[in-house]
Amino acid sequence: MLNHIIHGAPSAHPPLIIAHGLFGSARNWGVIARRLSDTRQVIAVDMRNHGDSFWHASHSYLDMADDLAKVIGIFGGRADIVGHSMGGKAAMVLGLQNPHCVNRLVVADIAPVAYTHTQLHYIHAMQAVDLSRVEKRADASAQLSQYVQDATLQSFFTQSLDLHARRWKLNLDVLADQMQNILGFPDIASHFDGSVLMLTGGQSDYVLPNHRANIRALFPHARFAKLKAAGHWLHAEEPRAFEASVRTFLSI
Repeated sequence: MLNHIIHGAPSAHPPLIIAHGLFGSARNWGVIARRLSDTRQVIAVDMRNHGDSFWHASHSYLDMADDLAKVIGIFGGRADIVGHSMGGKAAMVLGLQNPHCVNRLVVADIAPVAYTHTQLHYIHAMQAVDLSRVEKRADASAQLSQYVQDATLQSFFTQSLDLHARRWKLNLDVLADQMQNILGFPDIASHFDGSVLMLTGGQSDYVLPNHRANIRALFPHARFAKLKAAGHWLHAEEPRAFEASVRTFLSI
């Protein structure tokens, strides 16, 4: 079972499951999850090989979708889902394979397509950190800066650092080995007839106009919305606008 953090109490609304992206965690979503829990119960999960969830040699979207289904099973069997990037792909696969589990689906800045941009350089950067010399997150950030110039990304990565144990809460070896699965999307001969919001960042190139045909084929009732000032990490860059978009969609 995936590790998860529960915000709020059950209500008349379906629970909301939040599935983070690559290198993320349930804790990254704490502020948004707490704010959305004023009207419904919100459950933020650590995906496999991330955070405090189990480590496994497989990191396929079929497996990740099954992980989400098991969590939903203990919270009533049906839920709304917000999935960002990798978590969005897992949520889409869940909707395609187990539509009875999914009420409404928000997919944040990702499309059901295979991508060519690798994230291996970030994994190699984290693997290069000498954890024996890390006493605080700033120490790890200083080492990461040799490979990752973006200070925001340095901070994001070090949130997955267990300082006490001096270890990454990311199964970096498996994530590297499974990178092709993470970049890809499984060929599923199905479609999801439920309500879907494809919420993208206006400064991101993850969801392009030529992806719409793939999206429509799998999610015929998908709606599209854009946060113009945001990039790929739209929930972190424009949290209030992201929250407002999710609230509006879930209330329709």
